[in-house]
Amino acid sequence: MVTAIIRERRERVFLVLAGLFLCAMTLLNVIGITRFIQLGPLALAVGVLPYPLTFLCTDLICELYGRARANFLVSLGLALNVFILAVLTLGDLAPSVPANTMPPWQILSLAGPVPLPNGDVLEGDVGFYQLIYATTSGAVFASMLAYIAAQYCDVQLFHFWKRLTRGKHLWLRNNFSTLISQLVDSVMVVTVTFGAVFLRGEMTVNTLLVLVGSNYAFKACSALLDTVPLYLLVHYLRGYLQLGPDDYAVVVTDPTTAT
Repeated sequence: MVTAIIRERRERVFLVLAGLFLCAMTLLNVIGITRFIQLGPLALAVGVLPYPLTFLCTDLICELYGRARANFLVSLGLALNVFILAVLTLGDLAPSVPANTMPPWQILSLAGPVPLPNGDVLEGDVGFYQLIYATTSGAVFASMLAYIAAQYCDVQLFHFWKRLTRGKHLWLRNNFSTLISQLVDSVMVVTVTFGAVFLRGEMTVNTLLVLVGSNYAFKACSALLDTVPLYLLVHYLRGYLQLGPDDYAVVVTDPTTAT
């Protein structure tokens, strides 16, 4: 029997997982390609660092709450992506304050022409926000396309493997769904973000492949490493939420209704 306490636990856990998912996804869009870092042999955009957490969250929600909840969260994330892009565009289109009242830190003096991923070239005195918008708007659009393909792919593949294995072998559906969907994500986000630069001849095929390979290698390693945490979390949360091996934490409006 599902009590009020258990219903509250189930909603709180979902809110925590959804919050982590949306936070990691937002960080990807906000800091995006503003900096590239070197992790051993991998060259990564700093925004990629929290992104593997989104796949762990969706896999947990798939396992504990079912496909409908996972698809709802992915759709909510897509809406949030659209909102972020709309706010960035509004900020770029809005008129600036008069030059004599503009804070000095709003203007950057560039030493020379700076080509950007979206095809623009900045030079001379440019607005700080203009630089932020130029470096993030294209990345946000690219991440939206990659997000749609990868996250929905992850949810569908997770349940495909679950049906195929009849609910057994959690490690298989976790890793296979995530590894395939992250490959889709890595190829799409890098090629869309830097496609204009590549077509203009300002980026070589080798550089593009290094970025795709580094992006995917980091995400794939993260996916393999989260297998143990996933098992531990599923084991603990099934007990905490009072779920049987094949039960989902569905919303129950009648306190006397069992799961």
